[in-house]
Amino acid sequence: MTKNLRERAETTAGEIYDILGVTEGTHSKEIVDAIEKSIINALVEERQRCAKIAKDYFNENEEKAKQLSDQIGRVRSVLITNLTAMR
Repeated sequence: MTKNLRERAETTAGEIYDILGVTEGTHSKEIVDAIEKSIINALVEERQRCAKIAKDYFNENEEKAKQLSDQIGRVRSVLITNLTAMR
């Protein structure tokens, strides 16, 4: 079963509570939100890093660079749409 980012954040928060030996407190939503935001930021940063590497690699070939740029744009749009829907 595929988990969305929110479910992963909730699972991680649960694991942190277990490690600390505490139960979910009054700030559990804020903690899950912070974890989810961290996951999203990591995904966006990694996408940007990969895009830069690909751009540098295809710099000599404009046609391939344009194709890659278009594909990255489509993936970015899907990622943003999915992340926005989670809120």
